[in-house]
Amino acid sequence: MKKTSFPKQDIKVLLLEGVARTAVETFRAAGYSNIEFHEKSLPEAELAAAVATAHIVGIRSRSQLTPEIFQNSRRLMAVGAFCIGTNQIALDAAQARGIPVFNAPYSNTRSVAELVIAEAIMLMRRIPEKSAQCHVGGWSKSAVGSYEVRGKTLGIVGYGHIGTQVGVLAESLGMRVIFYDIETQLALGNATPVASLGELLARSDIVTLHVPETPQTQWMIGAAEFAAMKPGALFINAARGTVVVIEALAEAIRSGQIGGAAVDVFPVEPKGNNEAFVSPLQGLPNVILTPHVGGSTFEAQENIGLEVAAKLIRYSDNGSTLSAVNFPEVSLPEHPTSRRLLHIHRNMPGMLMQINNLFSAEAVNIDAQFLQTSGEVGYVVIDVSANEEQAETLKDKLAAIPGTLKTRLLY
Repeated sequence: MKKTSFPKQDIKVLLLEGVARTAVETFRAAGYSNIEFHEKSLPEAELAAAVATAHIVGIRSRSQLTPEIFQNSRRLMAVGAFCIGTNQIALDAAQARGIPVFNAPYSNTRSVAELVIAEAIMLMRRIPEKSAQCHVGGWSKSAVGSYEVRGKTLGIVGYGHIGTQVGVLAESLGMRVIFYDIETQLALGNATPVASLGELLARSDIVTLHVPETPQTQWMIGAAEFAAMKPGALFINAARGTVVVIEALAEAIRSGQIGGAAVDVFPVEPKGNNEAFVSPLQGLPNVILTPHVGGSTFEAQENIGLEVAAKLIRYSDNGSTLSAVNFPEVSLPEHPTSRRLLHIHRNMPGMLMQINNLFSAEAVNIDAQFLQTSGEVGYVVIDVSANEEQAETLKDKLAAIPGTLKTRLLY
């Protein structure tokens, strides 16, 4: 077994918000025993104190990792977002301190896609209204306003991992699928790209959003876009709450321009299950409101736990940063006969030369070297032929190079 400079039992792993137990099991199976697990998020002051003593932190969407938290967390090596989004994490602040952030962009894809298809069917049959009536003793047995989804056109805005799966499932039900994306995407099945958002809105019987939260997507769907849709068309948002002007959607439903909607994400959401939810969409006919549960299935959470924990462990054990959202991506082979040093630094000219000059001055041979830069940060992994004492000396001298953010003797 390799001797690490930082024994795994001394590495504190902080897991919050009840992340799936598969994450805990994965860490334990990899030899990490110092695991602090919380079923819920922590109040701001407690969160800051807990993160300050941790080496690896795992959160979901409620915990806010601010620049101040990173500034006071000198031990922190890596952060895992056990979800898709990373808006709750100050990514630039993490990067500036040499802390990679990992997430799970694919593990809940199927869960979200299934919910969207189910909602499309429910809305097309006007099931929300009929269910509400039955709950209060009503009985509206009628085919008026109820349709099959077969033969209808589904317009997908954002044809990424979730959008493509929605399209595949929709086609299996006999729907026609069109999509719009700002990037050229390979169409799956018989899905057809359209040239503009306006064209998609005008042609679709159902519009579903699957875009990320960016400055370009903020409030991209408002009164003008709803007016451009077919009268009575249906609208689904399981993407991000800030993509839609929610008051405009409510007005479009009240006027009859939009025949129904399903919304899983909102501009403002409760911070916990005990906080009241308030929305302009409450009480409107043929509207499904769900509490941000698109990816909240047993299978998705189990997969997310496995995926993110594995990425964090691989970085801690090996130094690999593949799929980090804010950090140079490096996939590293094993060199079991070498000592591995990590050097994270500001991305500035001459840094690699200073690193190599140091090894040359110490008469230490480099077996392998990997360099990648991203934005303001550079990441060098050096495998060297050196004994333990030499490696510790090299680590200290690497840390003294101006512009260094973090150094670590991995093994």
